[in-house]
Formats: sequence, structure tokens, C-alpha cells
Amino acid sequence: MGLKEKLHNIKVKGEGKKWLPAFEAVHTFLYTPNETTHSGGHIKGADDLKRTMSMVVLALIPCLIFGMFNTGFQHFKAFGEPVAFLSIDAFWFGFLKVLPLVVVSYVVGLGIEVLFAIIKGHEVEEGYFVTGMLVPLIVPIDIPLWMLSVAVIFGVVIGKEIFGGTGMNILNPALTIRAFLFFAYPTWMSGDKVWVSGAVERANEIMEGANLDAISGETILGSLAQGKEVVYSVYDMFFGFIPGSVGETSTFLILLAGLFLIFTKIASWRIMLSAALGALVMGLIFNTVVDTGIISEGSKFYGLMSTEFWRHLLIGGFAFGVVFMATDPVTGSQTNKGKWIYGFLIGFISILIRVFNPAYPEGVMLAILLMNVFAPTIDHYIVQGNMKRRLKRLKVKTA
Repeated sequence: MGLKEKLHNIKVKGEGKKWLPAFEAVHTFLYTPNETTHSGGHIKGADDLKRTMSMVVLALIPCLIFGMFNTGFQHFKAFGEPVAFLSIDAFWFGFLKVLPLVVVSYVVGLGIEVLFAIIKGHEVEEGYFVTGMLVPLIVPIDIPLWMLSVAVIFGVVIGKEIFGGTGMNILNPALTIRAFLFFAYPTWMSGDKVWVSGAVERANEIMEGANLDAISGETILGSLAQGKEVVYSVYDMFFGFIPGSVGETSTFLILLAGLFLIFTKIASWRIMLSAALGALVMGLIFNTVVDTGIISEGSKFYGLMSTEFWRHLLIGGFAFGVVFMATDPVTGSQTNKGKWIYGFLIGFISILIRVFNPAYPEGVMLAILLMNVFAPTIDHYIVQGNMKRRLKRLKVKTA
């Protein structure tokens, strides 16, 4: 008797009913369900929740692997020990740094999911499989694991479970986790030393009087917000050879992932395109303001406001947020027209926050969370408008 048959027999006999949700989670993860429809009253399709989550995780894997290489590359470069990007040393260092983040994210997050499933007596949902992969990719590489654990607990409970679980939440859980980290531990999310592994420890040693060289571990956005000159080329920014969150640096890989999600019909191209247009419009407005001389070079807003409008798409977590989080089918807009409005406002507000909030120049997280709240309102007025137009046409025909 194989493993699947043994698990199925345990399920049929109902042994340990209290722990049945946890058992169902393991069984569903390993195998397809034994129950299938037999009558002709159902429409069968392959795009179930499990497949959808699997496709998104698959799209994230290149970003995860690239993040491992980049973590090691940025570390050795900052410490004066440059190595080739695609080297074993760079990958192994990054692997040992990133893997604990992934493990903690999944163990803590799924643990909370299973606990709520047992308490409520329902099956464990697959929604956290994507969130669990997103979280390690949107945090600094050296964030303490206990801090990440607390944030994951908060994000799953407050951002998801209190609304009823997968499909019922109004806020993106991964962004809720990142928002908690930013507001609870701001120095670990907006500091200039947290984006390169080991930079915080070196900074502490310098503060204690050790004769060491300082390490600049800030992101491009951090440099621009402080009026500093950016030393990275467009090539580096596009392909991701820059400091930043683990999986957010490579716009190239994120773009490929977006095309994959569009091709598999998992994510909405309308949201992605409209968000990019919104960011370009806002960036162009700021460039125009700078060209008119309203903002002088000495202003604290000048650095990001004078940045070429198209560069905003390449720096920070904008591309990652738009492709993987703004397109969340649960928290995003559902109507086609609503998706255009929803996405455009995300891009527009992202650059607005990025420029006018120098303390935290990465605005895409707050923009998406804000629009998560307003997405139902957008859809409501879109639907109401369609109904009014149809009723008007009906009255004309019957007149």
C-alpha cells in the first residue's frame, strides 16, 4: 500500500478529527483531492486555487535565486572583497542568509494558518503559500528572525484571519507584514545600512571606536532622498546589481515574471500597465515642476523630483509591488474599468509618496494598501454606472 492510500484510509476512518485540518493540509499539498465530480451539472476547469498559487510561486523563484546571488555579491563588494556575481561564493553566502528568512516565513505563517483551521474546524487554505514566498523577498537581508516572526504573526492574524481567511481579506497580507515592520521597527526598514549583509554590524563596530572603514548599504532611493549622487548605471538598475530588498532589485526578472503571469492568466495586465502609466505621469509632472524652477536644487525634494520620470520604474520596489501585489485578485479591483483606475492610482500615488516622504521614499507599499481599501468602492461605482446606463437604454427601447 502506497503513502497516498495510507493517508486516504486515515482520512476515511476519521482518526484524530480534531487534527483533521492539519492532515488535510498535508494531504492536499502532496496530492490532488480524491473527491471528484461525476454529474454533468458542473463546469470543470484547471485553474483552481492550488494551481494559481503554484504559478505565482513559480514566477517568484527566479527572483529568489537572483536575490541569493545579489546578497553575496553586494556583501563581498561592500567589504572590499569583490567576487563574480555568478560565483559559488556569492550564491552560498546569499543562500545561507536568505534560507532562514524563507523557513521562518513559512513555518510561522503556516503554523498560524493551521492553528486557526483547527480552532475554526475548516481546511487549511493555500493562500499563504504565495505570501510565505513574498515576505522574504520584500525585507532587508539581515532583519532579525524574531522580528520577522512577530511581523508574520501580525500580518496573518490581523491582515487575513480576522476577515475570515483566504478570499475574505481586504489588505494584502504580505504588505501588511511589511507595513508592520516599517512602523514597528523603522530603523530596520528605512535605515541606510540595512540593505547589505553585515553593514549594520560594521557600523556598530565603528560606533564603538573600532578602526574600520564605513560601509554604504543604502538603496538608490535612499541616496536620492538625501540628495546624493547615484553611482549605479541604468544597466545595473534594470538587471538588479544594486542593494535593496532580497527579491526586489531585478526589474528584468520581475518583468519576465509579469509576462509569465499574464500568459497564464493569473495576473491582470490592465493593472500592471495602468500602474506603470500612473507612475510615469506623476514622474513627468515632477520633472516639469523642476524644469520650471519652482523647486530649487537645495530643496530636500529635489533629488527624487528631478529623477528622470522613467527611472522610477527601475528603482525601489515599484516593479515588484505592481507585478506581484497590486495584481492580487482578492484585494485588487475586480471590474475591467476598475482595474485601470485602481492600477493608475497605485502608480500615481507611489511616486507622490516616494518624493514627498524622504524618511521613507519607497511609496508603493503604502499606495497599494491604500488602494486595497478603496478597490471595493471603485468597483461599486463602476457597477452602479453600468446598471444606470443599461436601465437608461431599456427605458428608451420601451418608450
